[in-house]
Amino acid sequence: MAEAVCSKCGGTGFVVVERGGVSGAQRCDCVLAERARRLEENAGIPELYRNASLDNFVIDNVYGQQELEWVKGQVARFVANFPILESFPYPNGKPGLLLIGEPGTGKTHLAVAALRGILARTCREGLFFDYQNLLDRIRAGYDPASGGSDREAYRAALETDVLLLDDLGAHRVTDWVLDTVTSIITYRCNNRKPLIATTNLPDTAAGDSMVRRSRESPGGVEYRTSLADVIGPRARSRLFEMCHVVRMPLVEDYRIRKLR
Repeated sequence: MAEAVCSKCGGTGFVVVERGGVSGAQRCDCVLAERARRLEENAGIPELYRNASLDNFVIDNVYGQQELEWVKGQVARFVANFPILESFPYPNGKPGLLLIGEPGTGKTHLAVAALRGILARTCREGLFFDYQNLLDRIRAGYDPASGGSDREAYRAALETDVLLLDDLGAHRVTDWVLDTVTSIITYRCNNRKPLIATTNLPDTAAGDSMVRRSRESPGGVEYRTSLADVIGPRARSRLFEMCHVVRMPLVEDYRIRKLR
């Protein structure tokens, strides 16, 4: 079956435009759309979230619907204003987005929706990495038995235009993990490279309490593991310096809702 030819450029990839009475050629929208499609295909987005968008982020008839609408609006604003780099590192110029909340509140869906929206709008390169998988790949890259096939994972996390780190902090804490995540976040912060991240770990700056009722000792309390505990205070500080922080509301796990 023959491919459809663009009606605007006739397949040339260029259209003639006039500015100030002067004619010139510019790339046709079809070229940009095709580039955006290829960038999304190469972004490593998991199949489950391949079509995630703000339009299909369903929040109807959910407890906390108003709060979720606000969160959705914050993500939409981040995408619409991207990139905001001119005044970084001042508050209005933060180039990143951090979504904090309990499992099943929609963080990954919104993060991928933001990444896809940015790729479509700007045609920049972007990569999705599950935090634990990224660290496993980087560690494997240091093993000669790996054949060096994953040595590029670390470089990709540093250099890609837009990095999405999903489930930040979901890894056993070791000195190597702390050094690696600090290196990635610090490099991206210092070089003004946008980062989108999600985490289930609480943080006082996001309004979270570090103590809760103990599940094992009635009437007692237990201390929660914080984001800083897992990724280290330096990485946590850099993360908050470069990211707009959005706290997800306390809503029922959507995975459980789908089973009903």
